[in-house]
Amino acid sequence: MAIPSSKPFHLLLLFSLGTMASATIFTLQNQCTYTVWPGTLSGNGPVLGDGGFSLAPGNSVQLTAQPGWSGRFWARTGCNFDSSGNGKCITGDCGSLKCVGGGQPPVTLAEFTIALGSTEKDFYDVSLVDGYNVGMGVKATGGSGDCQYAGCVADLNGKCPSQLQVVSDSGSVVACKSACAAFNTPEFCCTGDHSTPQTCPPTQYSEMFKNACPTAYSYAYDDASSTCTCSGSNYLITFCPTPSRSLF
Repeated sequence: MAIPSSKPFHLLLLFSLGTMASATIFTLQNQCTYTVWPGTLSGNGPVLGDGGFSLAPGNSVQLTAQPGWSGRFWARTGCNFDSSGNGKCITGDCGSLKCVGGGQPPVTLAEFTIALGSTEKDFYDVSLVDGYNVGMGVKATGGSGDCQYAGCVADLNGKCPSQLQVVSDSGSVVACKSACAAFNTPEFCCTGDHSTPQTCPPTQYSEMFKNACPTAYSYAYDDASSTCTCSGSNYLITFCPTPSRSLF
């Protein structure tokens, strides 16, 4: 009896390996004039960076995620932690240096779902749905596809309506709430009778966010102009990006 050739199996194995995605590298860069404490939260896969750490002005750090990872990053400001990591932050607080949950709104978020295969798409966005505390940009590097820049370069704290302002003890505006957080009504939160795209259109507040930051999520149903895709990319996440550096 003839022994079946193993060549087709080898070809199939090579093809399968060729379509597997490699690890994704996130580079978190602080261009703010002050220290930020990035927080990380995982929806699928291990928590990156132990959940949180300090990042001084001008510094950067790289975190590696495996295919299929999903999660979010945000900046915390005005933090004070003891030697055990206990403490709090003025914005984006999660209760400790190493977060085990999300940041307290209002907070700017960078959100990712990384593909399992190299020919599949990653999905990512910068979201103001939970409000704004720090400018943030996401730039895809080395990938293929649309790979759009996502972010909010504008300083929304300086433009924040009085009804949405979060003011520090020193009297400065340190964050800008979402209209949902400020007013907690269905039309601003897209809940109840306003829980569909048809019944929850943009409001004057979400339009203010959108006009200032066209490539960021401004409210719950802002998918069409705010969800970005790319295949096989690494990502540069910049806190306090400048317009001249963000798009090039």
